[in-house]
Amino acid sequence: MEAQEIIKRYNAGARDFAGAHLTEVNLSQANLSGVNLSGANLSIANLSGTDLSSANLSHAKLNVAKLNSAHLGGANLNGADLNVANLIRADLSAAQLMQAALIRAELMRAELSGANLAQANLNGANLREAKLRQANLVSSNASEADMRGTSLVAANLEQGNLRETNLSDADLTGANLRNAELRQADLSHAKLMGADLSGANLRWADLSEANLKGADLSGAKLSGANLRGADLSEANLIEASLVYADLTQSNLIQADWTGADISGATLTGAKLNSVSRFGLKTEGLTCEWVDLSPNGDRSQIYRFTPESSETFFHQTLPTVQIIVDAPLDQDAHLALALAYHQIANRYPDIIHPPSIEVGHRRSKLTFRMNSDTLLFSTSYVAILPFKDAAVTQENLSHLVQMIESQEIRKMLGEAKEKVKEIKTSPTFSRIVQKGRFFQAPTQTVLTNSGDRTLDVHHHPNFGKRLIHLSPKVGVPPGGLAGAPNLNLPPVSIVVSFIKGLHCLSPTNNGRKQR
Repeated sequence: MEAQEIIKRYNAGARDFAGAHLTEVNLSQANLSGVNLSGANLSIANLSGTDLSSANLSHAKLNVAKLNSAHLGGANLNGADLNVANLIRADLSAAQLMQAALIRAELMRAELSGANLAQANLNGANLREAKLRQANLVSSNASEADMRGTSLVAANLEQGNLRETNLSDADLTGANLRNAELRQADLSHAKLMGADLSGANLRWADLSEANLKGADLSGAKLSGANLRGADLSEANLIEASLVYADLTQSNLIQADWTGADISGATLTGAKLNSVSRFGLKTEGLTCEWVDLSPNGDRSQIYRFTPESSETFFHQTLPTVQIIVDAPLDQDAHLALALAYHQIANRYPDIIHPPSIEVGHRRSKLTFRMNSDTLLFSTSYVAILPFKDAAVTQENLSHLVQMIESQEIRKMLGEAKEKVKEIKTSPTFSRIVQKGRFFQAPTQTVLTNSGDRTLDVHHHPNFGKRLIHLSPKVGVPPGGLAGAPNLNLPPVSIVVSFIKGLHCLSPTNNGRKQR
């Protein structure tokens, strides 16, 4: 069938050309919108600039066809063969390309936003600077493809094959790459903010200078990966494998890599402020120094000896424990929940529900956090419902003055302002006044990431509520009969506790480096 005949019949109202043999036909710039060419053979055809929007080209053969600048928006190309086809600048927005064959196809700057490419074969295709925003590429094969500068914002690439694919400078913000194959892929300078890479295989991938802020890399395989200068701040790296990965000068501020394997990895110069370091595997780790400054500006450098490196990367979870010398009955449990609910509403960033251990005579409230910097501000707020709050908070204020950390002092200052707001709440006051549990003696103990403890306050009546003294027995100052006095821990214990704070940054000679 000749091109003129097709155009003539189309203009006369015909739309069904299914199964037509149109090899090498020239239909360039023709208007064939909505045409049915399913199963047709259009190999080596010239369809450049042709309007094929909403056309049915399912299972059509378009190998080596010229479709540059063609209009294929909303077209059905499911199962079509487009191997080595020229689709440069083609409009394929919202097109259906399920199981389509696009091996080594030219798709430079093509528009594929919203297209369905599930299980499509894009092996070796050129998608440079193409737009695939919100495209469906589930289980697709784009291995060895050129996707430099491609926009894949919010695209679904779950279980996709991107092995050895060049994705440098690509925008994958919010993309779904769960369980994707990215072995030896080039993702240098790529944007992956908030992307889901959980379970992905990124072994030996190049992620240098990539932006992975807030990305989910839990359980990801990053062995041998190049993450030099990458932004991994606030990323989820729980149980990730980073064996022999290069994390030199990477940004890991507020990242969570609990249980990760960083054996043999290089971490020199990494930014590690507010990073959890629990359950890490660190055998053979290389790290000369890290940056612990809040903003990653190298104002707080921590230099390692072989011994201090081992200690630093095997910290314990910082905790605040409030031990109450009273059992937690149902009324007390309700009062406690209501009190902390009121606090959390005004201070959600610092107070999270504690774990509660209930004994026959005592109750233990444990607040966990991932940074030593939160210890003092958390305890200052957490003790608020209790009668012992004033003396405990006074002790905390004195202790913070002994610590050379502007960040800790600033956070305590913010906590004090929040406490003032909370105390003015009539609802909070009623809850505390009705709760007998809050009147009991308490003990507040801080445990830092170096597994060193500090007894901030220990009420003199603690553990003595069942002792009945004779009137003839004198009561020492600050004893059972009176209010507790300010009583700081010995200086040696405070100094030892401060040395165990990993939020500080001593160099090997014990001085801070500014």
